[in-house]
Amino acid sequence: MTTCWGTKKDKTVNKETAFIRNGSKLLEKLVEICDGKCNSIRRFSATELKKATNNYDPRKLLIEDHYYKLYKGFLQGRPVSVKKFRNGDREYEYCFNDIVYSSKMSVHKSFVKLLGCCLETQTPIIVFEYVGEWTLEDCLRGSEEARCRPLLWIARSKIAMDMANGVAFLHAAFPRPIVFRNITPSNILLDDNHEAKLSDFSLSVSIPEGESHVTSDAIIGTLGYLAPECLRTGKYNEKQDVFTFGVFLLVLLSGQMPVDFSTPRRRDFLASHVKKCVEDDRLNEAIDSIIIAEGDWPGKEQQLQAFAALALRCVSEKEEDRPTMIDVSKELRKMHQSAISCRQQ
Repeated sequence: MTTCWGTKKDKTVNKETAFIRNGSKLLEKLVEICDGKCNSIRRFSATELKKATNNYDPRKLLIEDHYYKLYKGFLQGRPVSVKKFRNGDREYEYCFNDIVYSSKMSVHKSFVKLLGCCLETQTPIIVFEYVGEWTLEDCLRGSEEARCRPLLWIARSKIAMDMANGVAFLHAAFPRPIVFRNITPSNILLDDNHEAKLSDFSLSVSIPEGESHVTSDAIIGTLGYLAPECLRTGKYNEKQDVFTFGVFLLVLLSGQMPVDFSTPRRRDFLASHVKKCVEDDRLNEAIDSIIIAEGDWPGKEQQLQAFAALALRCVSEKEEDRPTMIDVSKELRKMHQSAISCRQQ
C-alpha cells in the first residue's frame, strides 16, 4: 500500500484508513485462527510508541531480523518490547500471524506475553512484555558482554525443558495443532537469570481440521534447522517442528552453528558431527567447552549422553522415527530434575 504522509489532514485520513484496514485484517485472523477467542489486546497509539522508544532510537534496539526490529521501550514506567515490522506484503502477513498466535499463547509461561498493538500505521506495531537484553543466540555466540555470565549445563537443560513444554503445548493443546516452524536460539529471549521465553510467531501455521499437514509454496524456516522433507515437498506438520527442535538441542549442547559455512562444500552439518562423536565414544569433543570446564559430578556424563541421544532421535531422517514433542518434553524434564539432584549431592 502506497502512502503519502503529507499535511496534517492527510495524516489523519491515513491513520484512519490504516486503522480500518488493519482492524479488519486482525478480526479476520482472529476468527480464522482463534474462532474469535483470544486474550485481550490493548490498543496503543503511534505517538505513544514513538515516545516510548525515543523515536525508535537505534541504541534501544534489541533484535534486528530480516523482517522486523525489536526495541526496548518504556510505557507508564514499565519496560516493554516494541516490535516494528518492515513495510511489505510478506511482513504484513507475518505481523498479523505474530499478533494473533501471541495473543493465544500469552497464557503459557514459555512464550513472550503480548500486551497490545498499534493499528494506526501501515504495518501494525506490536508491544510485548520486556524479557531481557539478550537472546539465547547472543549468549551462545554473541559479544563478550552477552557471554559474561556463561550458560552452564543445568541452565541449558532448563531452557531445553521449558522450550519443549511450550512447543508441546502448541502441538497438543488445540483442536488444530500449531506448527511453530522456526525454533532457533535467536527467537529465544533470556532474562538476567537465564529464564527463557520463545518469541516470534511470524512463520507459525495451524493445521486445518481433518488434515495431517500444511503445504507451502515457499520454503519456510531457517537454513540448517529444516527437516529434509520440507525441502523436498514443502509440507509441514508437528514432526517438522520436532526435527527443528532436535537441531536446536544440538546447538544448545555444542554452542555451534547447525551448518559450518566455513568448509569448502558448506555441507558439514552439526547433527552428522555429533552422531559420529557418539558412535566413536568421544561425545566430549562435540560439547561446548563451557559445559566441560564447569567440571564433572556423578550423573553428569549420563545426562549429556541422554541429551545428545534424544536430540539425534529428533533429527531422524524419517519423520515416523522422531518422537512427539510431548515425549521430548517428558524426557527433558527427567534430565533436568536428575541434573539438579545430582549436582546438589
